[in-house]
Amino acid sequence: MLLTTTNTVEGMQVTAYHGIVSGETIIGANFVRDFLANINDFFGGRSSSYEEVLRKAKDTALHEMEMQAAQLGANAVIGIDLDYETVGANGSMLMVTCSGTAVNLEQL
Repeated sequence: MLLTTTNTVEGMQVTAYHGIVSGETIIGANFVRDFLANINDFFGGRSSSYEEVLRKAKDTALHEMEMQAAQLGANAVIGIDLDYETVGANGSMLMVTCSGTAVNLEQL
C-alpha cells in the first residue's frame, strides 16, 4: 500500500475516496532510556535510545492507519499528517498520531 504525505501521486489518479483513516500510539520511555538520554544531553550528541522509540511509535501509528485503509478496500493513503506530542507526568510518554485519506489509485 502506498503511503504519502502528498495529495497527488505523479502518474496516478484517484478513482475512489474511502474517507479519513488514522493511527495512534503512545509509548513510554523507561528509566534506563531517560538516564542515558540525560548523559547524552550533558555531554552532547544524539540519543539513539529515544530515536529508536520515536521510530517505533511512528511505524506503529502508520501501520495501524494502513490496516484501517486496507479494511476499507483502499490501495493508498494520501495527505498523511504526522503529529508528535509528549503526554503524561513530566512528559514521560510519547504520543504519535497520523491521519490521511484512504483512496484507490490507478495509473493514468
